[in-house]
Amino acid sequence: MNTHVRTGRGRRLLRADRAFRSGGLIASMMARAPAAFFHGRLDKIDAGLEQGTLEAHLPDGSIRILGGRGRGPVAVVHVHSWAALVRLALSGSVGWYRAWDKGEWSSPDPVPLFDLFMRNGETLGNAARSRGPWRWLNLTAHFLNRNSRRGAKRNIHAHYDLGNDFYRLWLDTGMNYSSALFAEAAQSLEEAQVEKLDAILDRLDLRSGSRLLEIGCGWGALAERAVERHDVIYTGITLSPAQAEIADARLSEVDLSGRSAIELCDYRDAQGPYDAIASVEMVEAVGQAYWPAYLDTIARLLRPGGRAAIQYILINDALFERYAASSDFIQAYVFPGGCLISESRFRKLAEERGLAWRDVRRFGPDYAETLRSWRERFDAAVASQQLPAGFDERFIRLWRYYLQYCEGGFRGGGIDVAQVTLEKTA
Repeated sequence: MNTHVRTGRGRRLLRADRAFRSGGLIASMMARAPAAFFHGRLDKIDAGLEQGTLEAHLPDGSIRILGGRGRGPVAVVHVHSWAALVRLALSGSVGWYRAWDKGEWSSPDPVPLFDLFMRNGETLGNAARSRGPWRWLNLTAHFLNRNSRRGAKRNIHAHYDLGNDFYRLWLDTGMNYSSALFAEAAQSLEEAQVEKLDAILDRLDLRSGSRLLEIGCGWGALAERAVERHDVIYTGITLSPAQAEIADARLSEVDLSGRSAIELCDYRDAQGPYDAIASVEMVEAVGQAYWPAYLDTIARLLRPGGRAAIQYILINDALFERYAASSDFIQAYVFPGGCLISESRFRKLAEERGLAWRDVRRFGPDYAETLRSWRERFDAAVASQQLPAGFDERFIRLWRYYLQYCEGGFRGGGIDVAQVTLEKTA
């Protein structure tokens, strides 16, 4: 049994309701407004949908077709209460999730809906962003989750220490919690995850005896692969005791020399030097305010000429300003303190630190497929009652919504995943 997890799992994430207000009282009051008021709101959404179509079944019994002017997904939504639109208008994606959780809207398949909103993110403007006092409440709560040394440990525990027995049920057998890389459509998730690991390792010019640091080692998939392929001296760091427990056991099986290690360590406290650094989808957990510290660490720990291979999730630069000026559903309920990467800003910070930006490879559609596979595995585990004790129905619904929300985002193209090589030039 995993001793790091208590009963009532996931409550730390669901407690976001206490801080991230979604206009509940106001939504209930405004839901009594005449239907014409809400149709005016829908007119604005309609004007912003340049791609795809939204079929909206509304509380007054009417059905409206929004968009339909360009190719794209066809989404169906049943709005059971006008309060859902009030929450969306006041608190953006945070309010839209709360409306779904309250049963104020439903959809036979929410993924095309999230795809639609992401695909039209620029033309919709602030339609899915919080505003007024709700924006400041959400931003304040997000600020309180910032990734100081204490905050980073708290945030990592909230997400990753849900339990190894939980994640093992729906990740691939290697327990990779990041996008796979599908070299061909027929590949299994397991094969595509190994493809991803090899793509990262191939960037690093590793040789037998090379010193390799992984910032955010997860459950040890890359550690295992790196030692098996290259006989490197590997150090992996994480803030999650639950992850370290599995990663250490996996590393011990392949590291016959005993020179490699898993450490519970904040990246800012890591000591070098290293010939190479890998970091797979860890930087999104850092937060924008700490991008300089993250890149300072890489520049400090790498030997001259050394390489870092980073896999990161980015958001379209045209959307970043509005995204960073509010707080979204993922930041509120799933990854406290997180922030997607603005590639142009992040690249500038890297180059200012003598880290040359080389060989970017984007593969967002592969992340959508990874998320679809995770959701199917998660749903199968729930249906067969394999989910560990302690997770209630509301958490299950939250997790399913999270996987659908992210899949739609990658299908819509406003967010993407990429690998890049950073080379220390001096």
